[in-house]
Amino acid sequence: MTGAPVRYRLISDFNLETLARILRINNPQKPAQVTVTPYGQAFQSLLALQNPSGFPDTDEIGIVWTQPQSIVKTYTDAANFLPYDTDAALAEVNAFADVLNQAASNLRALFITRWTSPSTERGLGPLDYRPGCGARILLDRMNIQLADRLASSSNIFFLEPDRWIGEAGGNAAWTPALWYAAKAPFSSKVYQAASNDILSYTQALGGHTKKLIILDLDDTLWGGIVGETGWQGITLGGHSHAGEAFQDFQRALKALTQRGVLLALCSKNDEPAALEAIDKHPEMILRRADFAAWRINWQDKASNIRSILEEINLGADAVLFIDDNPAERGLVSENFPQILVPDWPKNPALYPAALKQLTCFDSVALSDEDRQRASYYAAERMRRTFRDGEETGSSTAWLERLEICVTVEELNQTNLSRAAQLLNKTNQMNLSTRRMTEAELANWNAAPDRKIWTFRVADRFGDYGLTGIISGEHEGDTVSIIDFVLSCRVMGRQVEGAMVHQIFKWAKEQGARHLEARFVPTERNRPCHDFWTASGFEEVHPHHFRWVLDNPYAVPDALTLKAQAAA
Repeated sequence: MTGAPVRYRLISDFNLETLARILRINNPQKPAQVTVTPYGQAFQSLLALQNPSGFPDTDEIGIVWTQPQSIVKTYTDAANFLPYDTDAALAEVNAFADVLNQAASNLRALFITRWTSPSTERGLGPLDYRPGCGARILLDRMNIQLADRLASSSNIFFLEPDRWIGEAGGNAAWTPALWYAAKAPFSSKVYQAASNDILSYTQALGGHTKKLIILDLDDTLWGGIVGETGWQGITLGGHSHAGEAFQDFQRALKALTQRGVLLALCSKNDEPAALEAIDKHPEMILRRADFAAWRINWQDKASNIRSILEEINLGADAVLFIDDNPAERGLVSENFPQILVPDWPKNPALYPAALKQLTCFDSVALSDEDRQRASYYAAERMRRTFRDGEETGSSTAWLERLEICVTVEELNQTNLSRAAQLLNKTNQMNLSTRRMTEAELANWNAAPDRKIWTFRVADRFGDYGLTGIISGEHEGDTVSIIDFVLSCRVMGRQVEGAMVHQIFKWAKEQGARHLEARFVPTERNRPCHDFWTASGFEEVHPHHFRWVLDNPYAVPDALTLKAQAAA
């Protein structure tokens, strides 16, 4: 989905033409192509998707937005205050889920809105959560049952309409007059909010999420100027309402690190005083180990941010910048148009909510590597310190002292989720930049003439996690490298050579004569091209590299390559 317009297929039991119109114009740079199926025919439209020889396009994103009473007839009894059978309702949910699971197999992704009921309806009031009596408790159980039943489909994701309804003004979100006139139950504000969420989910599918937050210190992470008052004089925690707000903001930032988001500091400040506050203040939530990098000095922030990006090896489009000073925000926006620089509230009490409302961190997968990413970068600082303190003589000698070990494993159910995530989020060291869901990746790998391997990397300072993927396809006398993906954390540490050696061995086993790689250039994968031009492969045509398999391709001397036992 990198170049072509996004394609959506809207399936509903009510009129979604307003949502379709907003989706088509929500991203002016790349207008979406939207197909609206006839409303009131949700089941029929989903069943039609089960025939891959028909109209469906596997690159389409399906959006299913239904009302509970149109799918689960038992729910209608509950909404009309009649006795109902919970098991019968859940059986109807299961039948609907089975149709959704099958439809999702022929789509890139399927977004499903959680069922909700009008906030204007009181139901049974105090009895609405009594089992077998109230409709509200049945609706919650139906939503949970649907989520459980769909959990095995990695390309199905739930949308949250209650948030859209809240943004549109609660009761004002429902439009009874429009329902009777045009079978459209919601106001246009609801569809606008829905479109924003759909766009955010779509961006997440393509790996376009923010991976790094660069933060100011004074009046951003704490109140006051630490260089003037010392750490004892800053406003943080305690019985101050502002101090509590700064502390809650830090908690919200800390929580984001559990989603794989990195934190860095860029502050005009006295570095010893600032680091002392981070280390010693008892109310600090964030400590040194939580930051992937920092630049605390008196240089301009644009230069410091450029230095941080070079150190972490990330592009500017992966960054969010937060600073209380509008002048600094303007400077960063001017120098880095790709960095997201939100207008930041003046009142610290609004900081936590402002952060939690951002959609730029949405992701379609969450792995152990994500949760450990901050620790990976803390270990990386130790490696740099080690390198700076060692008289190694050469980069190869330094790599040998790191004692790098690369573990290779064939793609399987255990590593599939992380492999798909890495494929979809990595841009710099990426040969073809193709994007695939977990199901698509597993199906591609199932062919007898194809193979995918994953690579975990560790050294004396710790584990980098699963950071590499290579895939190959055998046809005739040639094995073609289709995917060659490596995290920026381990680029340039000869892991690339170990990956090529692995597919070299497989190509020899297949009886091939040549190993080939075709580089697909993008704005951001120049480091991948640099590797292949220096790899020893012959560039037989521009961006087309070939290795004659009569010549060995050895594992680099600076590391150890070992195989993981089959899962």
